[in-house]
Amino acid sequence: MRNFAALTRMRIQIAFRNKMFFFFVLVMPFAIFFLYAGVFAKSLPRIVSFYLGPVLAFNVMGSFWGLSATLVLFREQGILRRFHVAPVTAGDLLASSIAANYVLTLPTVALELFFARVIFHVPHLGNPVSLFLLISVGIISFGALGLVIASVTNTMQETQVLNQLLWLPLIFLSGATFPLAYLPKMVQRFGLFLPATYLVNGMQQTIVNAATPWSRYVEILSLSIWACLTFFLSCQLFRWEPEAKVPRRAKLLVAATAIPFLLLGFVENRSDRILREAHTAFENFTSAPSSPKPPSIGMPAKPPSGGSPSGGHAN
Repeated sequence: MRNFAALTRMRIQIAFRNKMFFFFVLVMPFAIFFLYAGVFAKSLPRIVSFYLGPVLAFNVMGSFWGLSATLVLFREQGILRRFHVAPVTAGDLLASSIAANYVLTLPTVALELFFARVIFHVPHLGNPVSLFLLISVGIISFGALGLVIASVTNTMQETQVLNQLLWLPLIFLSGATFPLAYLPKMVQRFGLFLPATYLVNGMQQTIVNAATPWSRYVEILSLSIWACLTFFLSCQLFRWEPEAKVPRRAKLLVAATAIPFLLLGFVENRSDRILREAHTAFENFTSAPSSPKPPSIGMPAKPPSGGSPSGGHAN
C-alpha cells in the first residue's frame, strides 16, 4: 500500500510536467465542452442538458489515449526500468496509473458540471449517486483499456495507430459525438457492442431523466467487469524493458476483454432497451422549442414514431 501511494503521488507529479496531460486532460475536454454547449447547443439550458452526458462520457473515455501513450513513452525512455529496480510490481505500477488518472480527470469533469450549472444554467444534473458511479467506473474502465494498449504495443507509433483505430468507433458509433438515434439503424445496432455506448447512454439518462443507480446497473456492472478483465490482462502482459517484445498471439488475448460487450450486445439487440431510451431522449430533444440540430446535415426533425430511424437519419 505504501508503494502504491508513493507511485500514485509520483505519477501525478510527472503528469503535470507532461504536455500530453495538459492536452488530453485539460485542453481537449474543455474545448469539446464549450464547443457543444456554446455552439451546437447555442447555450440553451435544455439542449446543453441533452448534450452534457455524451460530452462528459467523451472526456472520460479520452483518458485511455494519454495513459497508453505515456506508459509506452516511459518504456521507450527507460523510465520504467528505473521503477523496476525498486521493489515495485507491475500491479502496483498499473494500479497507481489508474489512481493517478482518476485523481487528475475527476476535477476536470467536476468543473464541467459546475460550468454547466453556472454558465449555461442547466436546471439539474440528475441523480448525483448515479452520475458519480458512472463517471468513476468510466474513468477506471477506459483507463484500464489504456493499460492493455500500452502492454501489447511495442512502439509509440504502434500505440498511436491502435489508439486511433479504437478511438474513432468509440466516439462516432456510440452516441458520444452524434446522438445514437440520429445514426443509421445498422450503426445503432453495431453500437450496442461497444462499451462506450453504455457509458454514454447511462450518463445521458442520469442527467436528463435523473436515472437511479439501480436502473443503470447494466451499464455500471458491465463496465466494472470489463475494467477487471482489462486490468488483469494488462498485468499479465506488462513489460518493463523496451527490448522485450510482446508475441503476436498475446495480442489476441486483448480480444477476450470484449466478450462481456459481445454478449451484452446480443441481449440489447433483442431487448432494444438502450435504443428505446436513446430514441425517447432524442425525440424530447428535437421537440423542444428552438432546439438546434445535431452537428451534421440531412437530419429530419425527429425519428419516425413507432420504430428506429433508418439509414441516413439521425457525446
